[in-house]
Amino acid sequence: MKPPPISIEKILMLEPACLRMPVPEAYRDENGHMNVRWYAAIFDEAGDSLHARLGLTPEFHKAYGTATMDLENHFNYLHEVWAGDRLAIFSRLVAHSAKRVHYLMFMVDETRGTLSAIFECINAFADLKLRKTAPFPPEIAIKIEAGVAASAALDWPPPVCGVMHV
Repeated sequence: MKPPPISIEKILMLEPACLRMPVPEAYRDENGHMNVRWYAAIFDEAGDSLHARLGLTPEFHKAYGTATMDLENHFNYLHEVWAGDRLAIFSRLVAHSAKRVHYLMFMVDETRGTLSAIFECINAFADLKLRKTAPFPPEIAIKIEAGVAASAALDWPPPVCGVMHV
C-alpha cells in the first residue's frame, strides 16, 4: 500500500541525516536506475549510524557481546533513483519495547528533491552469548524513549505499514 504523501520539508526536519552519499555508477541496473538490492544496503548502512546515535556502536557490542538484528522490514519504493544522484537518509523512531525498536528511514533524493523510498524496521537487541533477544541496557533505552517521544511530538503521523508492532 502506498503511504500518504509527506512533504520533503517535514522529512528534512528529522536532521541530522543518518547518511549522505552519491549513488555510484556500479549501482545502476539494466533498467538504468539504481537496482533494488542497493536500497537494502543503503538503509542498512544508515541504520548503523542510527544505532551509533543510540549508543549501540561496534565498540559497545564488542565489549558486551551484544548485537542488534532486524526481525522484520518493509520497503516502499516511491521514485526512481539514478546513478549520480545525491541521497540523504533520515530516521524516525516510532515505538519500542524492552527488547525491540520500531523505526522508519526516509530516502530523500537531494538531486531531484523527491522522497524516493521509505524503509520500516523492527529491530531487536540481542545477547550473542545466549543467542537470544535481551532488554536494551538502561542507558540505551533512555535514548530510544527520547527518540520515540520526539517522534510522537511531530505534526505528521508516521507512515507505517500497519502490520509491524514491537
